[in-house]
Amino acid sequence: MGVTIDLVLALHIIGIAALLGGVLAQLKALRAGDATVTPGMPHGALTMLVTGVALVGLNQADDQEVNNTKIGIKMAVLIVILVLVYINRGQKVSSAIMGAIGLLTVTNIVIATVW
Repeated sequence: MGVTIDLVLALHIIGIAALLGGVLAQLKALRAGDATVTPGMPHGALTMLVTGVALVGLNQADDQEVNNTKIGIKMAVLIVILVLVYINRGQKVSSAIMGAIGLLTVTNIVIATVW
């Protein structure tokens, strides 16, 4: 079970990288007012959702304690991210929207690592 959990965790981190990498790649375009939600960003967010749910299930199946409050907050933040990236996918977005996507992604990372 440990290997499966580790593999799903690796996929979860790849999803985070796709989402945050998409935001960071748009920083230069953001200054010029041409930032867009790239195709990798919704895929990264969806990967985070699917693998996050799988990680909770796998950890519970392995009799590990899961902090449901933490998971609920992370899920709520991720749902907001998903809504933002899916509504705006392929479109030029304002700095406020791109900033919100980036800030919420970093917030999810901080919750996962610090809490």
